[in-house]
Amino acid sequence: MTIDLRDVELVGPRLRLRDLRAGDLSVYQRIFTDPNLTRYMGTDSMGVPAAAASFDAALRSRGETPRRKYTLAITPPDADTMVGTIALLVEDFGSNAMIGGLVVIPEGALRAGGIEAGRLMAAFAFGPLGIHRVWAGHRHDHPVMDQVMSGVGLTPEARLRQLYRTQGRWRDVCTYAAVRPEWAATATPAERRILALRSTAAKGPAIVGR
Repeated sequence: MTIDLRDVELVGPRLRLRDLRAGDLSVYQRIFTDPNLTRYMGTDSMGVPAAAASFDAALRSRGETPRRKYTLAITPPDADTMVGTIALLVEDFGSNAMIGGLVVIPEGALRAGGIEAGRLMAAFAFGPLGIHRVWAGHRHDHPVMDQVMSGVGLTPEARLRQLYRTQGRWRDVCTYAAVRPEWAATATPAERRILALRSTAAKGPAIVGR
């Protein structure tokens, strides 16, 4: 099977990841303007105009060649309503990609879907993108993110001191990573199907089923 890197869609047992669409603006703004939802992110919450500009930039990234940034909406598998977001940044050096920007709206049915979303994104990076090493980080005082990182299959690597400043304070970040051969050995059937995909410029999205 193939997947169009301009129109990404990945389906797991409990949720789906897909590229942002114009109709997702209100949910995107809600996430990135909310101080509680962005509390542990690497930037402070945005104003409404800044969130709209960030959303527009994410939409434009779909047409870039090569595409380096994938900002995907998290939705239920059989519905199209955005309930969260996750991003992947393909780095310019080596064969590395960083997972970040994971937020799930707390009142939604998928509030515990961070692990599955992270694993789908890792499979996408290791498979059609051909990445060798995927990594992620979280603020050192996040209460549950170490469990999420472990569930995604990422191994602890380092604590980076005072990496960024939010809410008026410098924050340490704990980093985690996985390399393709080790991670692929733990993949579920749905993840193995994503790993087997090859990228294409075809118009229609490839939907990877459960």
